Amino acid sequence: MISKAEIKALVQLLDDDDQEVVTHVEEKIMSLGTSVIPLLEWEWESTFNPLIQERIEDLVHELQFELLQERFLEWKRAGAQHLLEGLWIVATYQYPDLELEELVKQIGQLYHELGRQMKEKMHPKDQVKVFNDVFFNRFRFRPNTKNFHSPANSMINAVLETKKGNPIALCSVYMLLAQKMNLPIFGVNLPNLFILTYKLTDKDTFYINVFNRGLIFTKEDIDNYLENLQLQKQDLFYKPCTNLAIVLRTLRNLIISFEKLGDYHKADEVKIILQKMDDQYFNL
Repeated sequence: MISKAEIKALVQLLDDDDQEVVTHVEEKIMSLGTSVIPLLEWEWESTFNPLIQERIEDLVHELQFELLQERFLEWKRAGAQHLLEGLWIVATYQYPDLELEELVKQIGQLYHELGRQMKEKMHPKDQVKVFNDVFFNRFRFRPNTKNFHSPANSMINAVLETKKGNPIALCSVYMLLAQKMNLPIFGVNLPNLFILTYKLTDKDTFYINVFNRGLIFTKEDIDNYLENLQLQKQDLFYKPCTNLAIVLRTLRNLIISFEKLGDYHKADEVKIILQKMDDQYFNL
């Protein structure tokens, strides 16, 4: 582990007049890996040299981006078991200091409030109706139709704070709470719209449009939806999808958001993550 004094000596060379020296120093710092991020941040706060600060900011961003990719691949290799963890990693792209424990705490607070309203023995559709009432009326979650393409709509922390999001973000929060209550509610990857399914058995299966205040609908409604889009039926349009699929779709939404804003650098960075995470990326 490099010492604080050694990092300070390297950082002081970042404003050297010789570009080759600066490049060599930057490569040296990058080779040290993500563990030096706190030391670099400390150096940024300690210097009043704007050029050094700017170069530290660039290095920290590159290292944080490297850390982001490491976390994503580790999450995927571990089976992508926890959706909240995957969504937290997405959010750390914009909020690198965000702690997973804070999100766990916020979801827990909503869960306890929701649990007070739910009864153990209820018909599945009645469960969803009560759930909807709390989610939309008490918690006041709602679609962000005014700023539909805002990157914040894909950031789980921002969605929990503002209570606004896009279809997949609202569905993700809804599903996290429902599954915490042992309700068999899962995500479904429809074209142009992310929805949920309540799937207890093949007979007791229906669908939920969270973006439309939890509207309950049927398989036949999905058939009509696909027919209107002139798309052929596929199993994936009716069946639960994986946590990995949810995170990949969230990343695709984020790319579109950055492109709409003209921030092509960030869009390209998210594409790099998607390429590493999605085995089918090059077949799309």
